[in-house]
Amino acid sequence: MKGWYFSNSPGTDVTLELDSWIDKFCLDADVFVLVGNAESTLMNTVRKQHLDRCVSFLAEELRVVGLDEAPGRIFFVSAKEVLSSRTQRAQGMPETGGALAEGFQDRLREFQRFERTFEEFISQSAVKTKFEQHTVRAWQITDAIKAVMDAINIASADRKICCLEQREDQRDRLEVVRGQINRLSDDVRDKIKTLTDDVTARVTSALSDQIRSLPVLVEEFRAGFTPTQETLQLYKTKLQQHVDERLVGGLAHRCSVGVFRDVTDAQRHMIDSVRPLLSPSVQEQLSAPSASFQLTYDLGLAALCADFRENIEFQFSLGWTALVTRFIGVANAKRALSGGAEPRPQDASSFRDEVVVSIATGLVSATSRASMTVLVIGGVVWRSVGWRLIALSLSLYGLLYLYEKLTWTDGSRERVLKQQFVEHAAHRLRAIIPVTSSFCSQQVYKELSATFSRLSQRVDLSDAELEGNIRQLSVRIQRLENIQRRSKAFRSEVTLGSHPHWAQSQS
Repeated sequence: MKGWYFSNSPGTDVTLELDSWIDKFCLDADVFVLVGNAESTLMNTVRKQHLDRCVSFLAEELRVVGLDEAPGRIFFVSAKEVLSSRTQRAQGMPETGGALAEGFQDRLREFQRFERTFEEFISQSAVKTKFEQHTVRAWQITDAIKAVMDAINIASADRKICCLEQREDQRDRLEVVRGQINRLSDDVRDKIKTLTDDVTARVTSALSDQIRSLPVLVEEFRAGFTPTQETLQLYKTKLQQHVDERLVGGLAHRCSVGVFRDVTDAQRHMIDSVRPLLSPSVQEQLSAPSASFQLTYDLGLAALCADFRENIEFQFSLGWTALVTRFIGVANAKRALSGGAEPRPQDASSFRDEVVVSIATGLVSATSRASMTVLVIGGVVWRSVGWRLIALSLSLYGLLYLYEKLTWTDGSRERVLKQQFVEHAAHRLRAIIPVTSSFCSQQVYKELSATFSRLSQRVDLSDAELEGNIRQLSVRIQRLENIQRRSKAFRSEVTLGSHPHWAQSQS
């Protein structure tokens, strides 16, 4: 057998050389077998002495076994008889043939027991001396592997718990963000409606005040006035531009600053409300409210007054046309003097004007159809008051007419044109008050809606980031679970391979 070496000893009866021989050859021996002479074991007394000596030698001197185990390591066998018997069997002859002493079978069984025990001792010693270090090293390696697997399992479990907590936190935050943005949307919608209604009321009030101040605005206008067709058109264009600029300036002074402040406050409130719902990376993209918003007022006065037709011809203040105009107004006077040809829808608010117009129209018609009646009435008056009073009245009437005729200058014509323009522009501007105020409120609505839409997009980005984090955490948790499962399986395999019974059976 490779790696095995046998050395013969001098025997137990050479006690002086035995210790030196053991020190020389047996200190590093894997298996130590002490063989005695057969002749010295024939008598029981000597045999007992050898037994006691060997027990003492194994238990007390070598200290390889205890006193109770030592007798089982000592055998009295006849190797020569067994060798002879097995040689005969190998040659095909009976094992019991030849010169065999009485009691051979008992000695054969004793020798077989010695062989089995010797084989076990040889194997165990070989395992211990040749493979023990490797086995111990293998156990150390498996213990280290188990420790590593345990550490991996524990670290994976700790990391998994951390990831689960993070994922739950991300899910809770996502749910909170979605709930908050829904509530914030309702709140912002109500705030925008309130602000647009306030802008509508503010612009309506300011424009009404500006319309009432039209006479002052028109009177402030100064330009060269010449009653010709070309210069009149240029004069009216400049007058319209002046009034439009002053109206827009007045509206801006009354409304723009306050509306801009309210819009900025609303935008800042939106940003402050949305900021906690965003992730830190998205919060860095938020900016201050834009200062570029400016409320515009498109009155379109030139288009409104495109049909304005001035009447700066001389009209006597006590003339029939002037009296009718002073009594029922310019617009109604035109209708009355034209015979009511212009159609106009009748409603409850204009019922009184219609009645007055119909009366004036009747008077005009009656006057045009009954000139003879006027002459008759004049004759009656002539007879009643006398010609002197009538002459005086006619003289005063004529002097007044002459005075007004002489004082009818370009300045008078300009004042009349401005008065007519004020009446026409005021009428048209009152009609567009709802449109103008609605246009301004729509500007505010679009600005605030656009701001909240941009903020909602930021919230959507934050939601997408949270969902991405949740997906990454789920993948990481699944990976950690796989690591735990594989580490447990590998540890089980290592534990099974390093089990002592398994190692012994393999050896």
